[in-house]
Formats: sequence, C-alpha cells, structure tokens
Amino acid sequence: MFRIMFVCHGNICRSPMAELLMKKLVADKKVESEFLIQSSALSNEEIGNPVYYATIPIYERLGIDYTKKRAVRLKKSDYDNFDLFIGMDNANKTWLKDLFNGDKENKVYMLLDFTKEKGEVSDPWWTRDFEKAYKDINRGVNALFEKLMKK
Repeated sequence: MFRIMFVCHGNICRSPMAELLMKKLVADKKVESEFLIQSSALSNEEIGNPVYYATIPIYERLGIDYTKKRAVRLKKSDYDNFDLFIGMDNANKTWLKDLFNGDKENKVYMLLDFTKEKGEVSDPWWTRDFEKAYKDINRGVNALFEKLMKK
C-alpha cells in the first residue's frame, strides 16, 4: 500500500486539491485499495475550515465531492504512518524537514519533483490563479501515480 500525505501551508487550496485529484485518479483506475491518501496543513490558521471557495468550481467541473474535506494539521508522529510527504513548494519542503528533524527515510518531496518540469506549485491564495495551480497539481499527481504504478 502507498501511504501519501499531501501538504501545504493551510490545507484549503493546494494540498486538498492534490488529495482529491489523487483519490479520483486511483478510483478511476480501480486501485483504491492500494492507496491511503490524505492531506494536511503546516500551519494552524485554517484548521477545521472547508476547502477554499475559489477551488469549488474546479471540483464541481470534475465531479469531485469536496464537501467533507476540512483542514487538519500535520503532526510530527505522522512521519511513521506515511511513505511520502508531498509539499507544494520549497517552503513546505523546508518546514516538513524541520518538523521531522530531517528526513532520515527520504520521504519528503515536492509534487512537481515527479514531473519533467520540476518546480513549485504556486500558491493561488496569493496569485489568485486557481486554474494554473490545478493544472500543475493535476500534472504532478498523474506523474506521481505513474511512478508508483511502475514499482
């Protein structure tokens, strides 16, 4: 089983989108039993809040149920319970390594590390470009899925 935790600053825009897109992908491919997929925040400020309203049109267009997702905080103890921690940008990756006192088991990555065009998923909270974030996240999730299915 692949145990994946997607992570971003607040867990209302990018990481829940990665979680929900990955869940849809594994459901479409009928391999849900091979995955545990969750997302969480590195900060406390959005804990308990639903997905950000500006992401809802994307979920609705794709037929993805987003209504049960609430922001949760990543815990240091999560390191033992997941195989991969996928941040969206360099700040997330640094924060993850700080929280985990390093990355002894090489579990921390950025989502676009799995694509040909490596880089960061820009934060649509600041850019307001939710479609660009969606396209990058979708590309990253598909590349991650392909890599895992080759194992």
